Amino acid sequence: MIKHIVMWRLNDSAYGRSKSENAVKLKNKLLAMKGKVNGLINIEVGFDFSNEKDSCDVVLYSEFEGKQALKEYQLHPDHEEIKRWLSEVRYERRVVDYEI
Repeated sequence: MIKHIVMWRLNDSAYGRSKSENAVKLKNKLLAMKGKVNGLINIEVGFDFSNEKDSCDVVLYSEFEGKQALKEYQLHPDHEEIKRWLSEVRYERRVVDYEI
């Protein structure tokens, strides 16, 4: 099983929306991937409430059957659209992929 975790820091505004509005939009876009990619087992999106100086705003936690399923997710047209959209919304991204 592959675990794919991504964290973003968002700009204060983008596309005429606030950071919190874009965070909700990001969550909806990511959760809409469920059922579209073979091998995507689980997907969760959460928002930080600590507001610490080192915290991120949004986290994605997802599980895949294997590396090929993760690759298919990353190349999926809907995921490509999310990445393009995020280019204006985020200013920092961190990712960890690991196998258990």
